[in-house]
Amino acid sequence: MASYDIIGNIAILKFHNNVKREEKLEQARQILKANPHIKTVLEKVEKVKGRLRTIKTRFLAGEKNFVTVHKEGGCLFKLDIRSCYFSPRLSHERLEVAKLVKKFKPNSKVLVMFSGVAPYPIIISKFARPKKIVSIEFGRECCKYAKENLLLNKIFSGVEIIQGDVKRIIPKLKSKNEKFDIIVMPRPNLKETFLREALLVSKRGTLIIYYGFSKEKGKDKMVQDLVNYARKLKRKIKILNVKEAGDIAPYQHRYRIEIKVLNNI
Repeated sequence: MASYDIIGNIAILKFHNNVKREEKLEQARQILKANPHIKTVLEKVEKVKGRLRTIKTRFLAGEKNFVTVHKEGGCLFKLDIRSCYFSPRLSHERLEVAKLVKKFKPNSKVLVMFSGVAPYPIIISKFARPKKIVSIEFGRECCKYAKENLLLNKIFSGVEIIQGDVKRIIPKLKSKNEKFDIIVMPRPNLKETFLREALLVSKRGTLIIYYGFSKEKGKDKMVQDLVNYARKLKRKIKILNVKEAGDIAPYQHRYRIEIKVLNNI
């Protein structure tokens, strides 16, 4: 049986190479039969790629539908899987981050970069109840669903959704002297760290929750590179914790790196 993820009532299967179409269809039908709540079965045909982290799928069985509502931690997330990235495998991680926010500083001001359809802002809002959350997302479709999701979860204030490139939006926030207590960076697996942008709106004592991607043997270098890069920007940072937060490929991991900013600029 192929591995698969379930997002709302859609199952997305990932097959090994050389699996014949008839076998794929049979497995899709088995999933529909065994799981009455699943209405659509799709095949993932390409890796997640690009800044929008979209996936390409092929319809296999059930209803030909790509829009769904996913439930997680008592929250609802509506999205179109063709245009919006969403990983149900990060549900525990999102709750962990909400707990960190609540523990670090009550009544805090939080920035979430690369926020997608707003799972991090909504989970943080529900479980940590900070003073304010600013959410930045590049994808227009994701922002559209993010705003819908705020209403679905009865969040009518305290969360601001901004559509745009963090490289353009964050300098505008800095020009307004915006500073954040906590910055969450569920960044895509790209070469660019975007740490410079986070530091632009950080102050002494800011907690940055950064996500990096590396093989285990490269983890220490990845972390040291962040420290060195911050130093070039004349910022001092302290690494508080490094925790594995999921696999992205064989022997490659996502790491949550908790960073404390030690100085102002």
